[in-house]
Amino acid sequence: MNVLVIGSSGAIGKAIAQQMHEAFPQATVYAVSRKATETDGGQANLKSVQLDTTDEQAVAGWLAECKQHDMQFHHVVCTTGILHDGEVQPEKRLEDITPEALQHYFAINSVLPMLWIKQLVGLFPSEHSTLTVLSARVGSIEDNGLGGWYGYRASKAALNMLVKTAAVEYKRRAKHTSLICYHPGTVDSQLSEPFQRNVKPEKLFTPEFTAQQLVAIIQQRKVDHSPYFLDWDNKPIPW
Repeated sequence: MNVLVIGSSGAIGKAIAQQMHEAFPQATVYAVSRKATETDGGQANLKSVQLDTTDEQAVAGWLAECKQHDMQFHHVVCTTGILHDGEVQPEKRLEDITPEALQHYFAINSVLPMLWIKQLVGLFPSEHSTLTVLSARVGSIEDNGLGGWYGYRASKAALNMLVKTAAVEYKRRAKHTSLICYHPGTVDSQLSEPFQRNVKPEKLFTPEFTAQQLVAIIQQRKVDHSPYFLDWDNKPIPW
């Protein structure tokens, strides 16, 4: 069994890689990130892979090598995404919107995960497997009563639609694979740090907690009703 975690240098990605290693001790966990990490901690079946996750050619090349070695992935989790960085901040009003910021949000939050979904379609086994992307509740079109955060909301909504559409094709080409959009909750990480002030202590989760919740969800999912849009408590979120 092989497990792939994309974006393992972040707090959530690193925790998911470790939790996958503990939950599936017989599996080899490949923790992929743009930067060299210490994810493996010397554990033989927890392997760090340094790869530019934004470069489709590099991604395709590495996955082609995996295929040459007859590798298949039973569980894949893509944790890449941004809410803020040196280029963008969540918009509070219409006047804050810029084309450059919207393009940046979509490139990282929507396009990047979809390119992995595209390249991975032939690398799942003919038995139950899962492909999970980290989405967000604010990406729900129906559950949007607060407004704001235009770029982040729209890019996560686009990601959800891309996954939902890909699930139709996966049912033909990787019919044993469940696709999951996962809302991890508010996690104590660099992504949420500037926005934690109004979060109740019991609703601010550790990366380890949300990773444990995700692994439990993965172990329960069936391909019959794929795709899923679920929160950390395994409750469905309206698309």
